[in-house]
Amino acid sequence: MRLLNTIGEMRAFSSQAQMRDRVLGLVPTMGALHEGHLSLVRVARERCNSVVVSIFVNPTQFGPNEDFEKYPRNIDRDCELLEREHVDAVFAPSAEEMYSPGAVSWVTVEGMSDRLCGKSRPGHFRGVTTVVCKLFNVVQPEIAFFGQKDAAQVAIIRRMVRDLNVPVAIEVGPIVREADGLAMSSRNAYLTPAERKSALVLYRSLQRAQQLFDRGERSAEKLIAAGAHEFQSEPSARLDYFELVDPDSLQPISTISRGALVAVAGFVGKTRLIDNVLLNP
Repeated sequence: MRLLNTIGEMRAFSSQAQMRDRVLGLVPTMGALHEGHLSLVRVARERCNSVVVSIFVNPTQFGPNEDFEKYPRNIDRDCELLEREHVDAVFAPSAEEMYSPGAVSWVTVEGMSDRLCGKSRPGHFRGVTTVVCKLFNVVQPEIAFFGQKDAAQVAIIRRMVRDLNVPVAIEVGPIVREADGLAMSSRNAYLTPAERKSALVLYRSLQRAQQLFDRGERSAEKLIAAGAHEFQSEPSARLDYFELVDPDSLQPISTISRGALVAVAGFVGKTRLIDNVLLNP
């Protein structure tokens, strides 16, 4: 496995893969890898001849007073895990490598980037789409693999790819959960044992909405109220949002007539976590 730190090294690797007529897959990450990331790597290995995992804690998707500085970083451990999965290359650039001094160009998906986490974290999705676009330009993958836990991000990236005619197929892997249902996340490492227990309220809130839906409830208002109510039982958890939206446009819907995304975000202590579930009539 090769560790590539510069754009030049990454482009040379991609050119060699293309000359050898290999299908190149990309798994973009911010490191601090867990089983959710590794599940995407395994799918990429099945679908592609050559797999690149990017590890880059992207400063432009963090807002003021967020956790950019303390976001978990352990490149040695990440590379060890990826080598076991037979990844061909890791692209781990510095912020200075990815962003030229004085750069003023951004990629923004209008009408979607201010929804869900974009509403709570202004500018977040602008940073996400910009860095993903840059990664696509540098790595030049044929397929990119993302996790369903970041459902809003996936919808926005799909729209960006479509609107800008980016020749990259987007594939999405399911949420990987702990045995008790908590969605795997690098930020789970911030939680104390008590907070870890309280964090299960996110999954419970989604399960509550799922149960009502399975019984025939189609009113978004009632499903949202039921899910949000779960947070009242966890005083150490604070609800950021509980919304029911179209999974492609992220527009709120009032009645479920086809697939719907139920998305939740909340703070447990100082840690912000997200989760979601898809409802299919």
